[in-house]
Amino acid sequence: MDFRKLVRSFRYAFYGMYTALSEQNMRIHIISAVIAIAAGFFTGLSNSEWLVLILLIAIVISTEMVNTAIETVVNLVSPDFHPLAKKAKDVAAGAVLVFAIASVIIGLLIFIPKWF
Repeated sequence: MDFRKLVRSFRYAFYGMYTALSEQNMRIHIISAVIAIAAGFFTGLSNSEWLVLILLIAIVISTEMVNTAIETVVNLVSPDFHPLAKKAKDVAAGAVLVFAIASVIIGLLIFIPKWF
């Protein structure tokens, strides 16, 4: 295994994460994650609840990154409006929204019983 290629691949991945932060929705997800983590510390979550919370955060952020990648590729191959390009971008954004809503519901199921 070429160690330099491995390091380079990690550098590309970290740059991709950095680049994703330029997206408004990604910043919203990051702020939401910070709030959820702070709430977890103040609430005193169990280990299993932390596992669920961390997994939810990771999947929401990952789906947002995949959505950004899809939108970028669609914009590259179809710079002018095309109904199929719009459909691809809308479906990708919808996938993020579905998981974000599910994450909020799961988060509420974790936090509300501890708060009341």
